[in-house]
Amino acid sequence: MSRLGYDGIVAALPVTIPYERYSTHAAHWWLGRALGALIRQSGVAKTDVDGLCVSSFTLAPDTAVGLVQHLGMSPRWLDHIPMGGASGVAALRRAARAVQAGDANIVACIAGDTNHVDSFRNTVSQFSRFAQDAVYPYGAGGPNASFALLTANYMRTTGATREDFGKLCVAQRDNALRYPHALMKKPLSLQQYLDARVITDPIHLFDCVMPCAGADAFLVMREDQARALNLPYARIRATIERHNAWIDDPIQKRGGWTMDVDELYGQANATPADMDFLQAYDDYPVINLMQMEDLGFCEKGAAPEFIRKHTFTVDGSFPFNTNGGQLSVGQAGAAGGYLGLIEALRQLTGTAGGTQVADARIGLVSGFGMINYDRGLCTAAAILARSDA
Repeated sequence: MSRLGYDGIVAALPVTIPYERYSTHAAHWWLGRALGALIRQSGVAKTDVDGLCVSSFTLAPDTAVGLVQHLGMSPRWLDHIPMGGASGVAALRRAARAVQAGDANIVACIAGDTNHVDSFRNTVSQFSRFAQDAVYPYGAGGPNASFALLTANYMRTTGATREDFGKLCVAQRDNALRYPHALMKKPLSLQQYLDARVITDPIHLFDCVMPCAGADAFLVMREDQARALNLPYARIRATIERHNAWIDDPIQKRGGWTMDVDELYGQANATPADMDFLQAYDDYPVINLMQMEDLGFCEKGAAPEFIRKHTFTVDGSFPFNTNGGQLSVGQAGAAGGYLGLIEALRQLTGTAGGTQVADARIGLVSGFGMINYDRGLCTAAAILARSDA
């Protein structure tokens, strides 16, 4: 059975609350700042925002329900999406369907987290029961050990080298130097990447995201509302989502995108070659290569050669993570799952500033989240288009 499209439903007003390495503010403060920016910049009253979608790791013990009291809201539609790097696309999908069904008129999708000094250690130590059982007893708590396992397996089976990963990281840093909210402000050379200290072999320093505090947000509404408010917007051409895919694989070598990618391009009436950019969730380089393959930009196992053929910079071939991605911007907790979507909206509304890809008309956003020892469980993707495309 074919799914309904998203005709007449749009995403608008990408907002970023500038990231900080550490913050004494709670997640509530960051999320409230994001909502406030949406309200001020859109010109709508807070009472007119009747839907709310929230993603945050450090909001506990509150959930989205508790947050609405802090924010002084009374929405008639509410969702809490704890899907990490897949949260942005998942929020977009759910909010769009809520507006389409008439359950809400305007939905604010907000994601944000704080980062106190040394708080990240506590977060990763309690990330999941799988992580606690399989990794933490060995003194390697957190995602580094898991992604080292995935990276080593990928390198062994495809012939990928650290130079391949490094080329992508260097290109993303070049893009980040054009993005005002990036926390990494210095150029990165391939030699610096290769010489960086080992974290968990084969993971080195610049393969890892830097935890930080921050928030990102956007609005979902009907197209006629966006026009009436004079808000630039992007059309939602297609989305997919999949969880716990390929459970028989002994270690993750493909993501859930592969189960639905034909439907993604079919609903959008597009092909990988039509994409003007790719914004992929990038907590570690290996997952970037996996997404390039699984989303059809090259054959399975061919991403290393694909990397050798392209530049990945804003003004080069195959613009990729045009704001620098998390590897150079920082990972503001669950907001990391919004970073690529926010950048895609800026690209398609002509508001990307220094990272703008010339004549960007259509692009793909991919999300990946919730790593549990040897695999990530959540995958999602969306194809968005300029309002006139």
